[in-house]
Amino acid sequence: MKDTKSTNKIAQLFLTHHAFNHLLGLELVRAHRDGLTIQCRVRPELLNSAGSLHGGVTASVADAAVGSALYHHFGGKRRFTTVEMKVNYFRPVTEGRLVARSRLVRLGSSICVGRVDLSDGHRRSVGIAIVTYMLLDRPTTVA
Repeated sequence: MKDTKSTNKIAQLFLTHHAFNHLLGLELVRAHRDGLTIQCRVRPELLNSAGSLHGGVTASVADAAVGSALYHHFGGKRRFTTVEMKVNYFRPVTEGRLVARSRLVRLGSSICVGRVDLSDGHRRSVGIAIVTYMLLDRPTTVA
């Protein structure tokens, strides 16, 4: 994965192109060799009845972190979809931001797996996720 301005721009466009990601306000923080860091600012409309960030928002951010890392890795040239996700929540996020650092841990011919470390704006660990994606197409080859 190349960490260039053009691939970072591709990843940012991927994050904001989807209406749901835009609704969540997802932002690219940094591209890494093995994944991405994205964030979501906590807003009142994203809180649950207990006053903390809704678990579905956290899961969606984790999913988007791996999906965006895959999009970045493949330079936007591959199609894929989520097939499985597991999230462990450690503590609630009530203010500031949720930060998701994804790492692509397995890039197979049809299945890719990513790990996401979730933290709050104070860098406290708030959860972890494992997200599995299925590639929907075959890689193109240049003759």
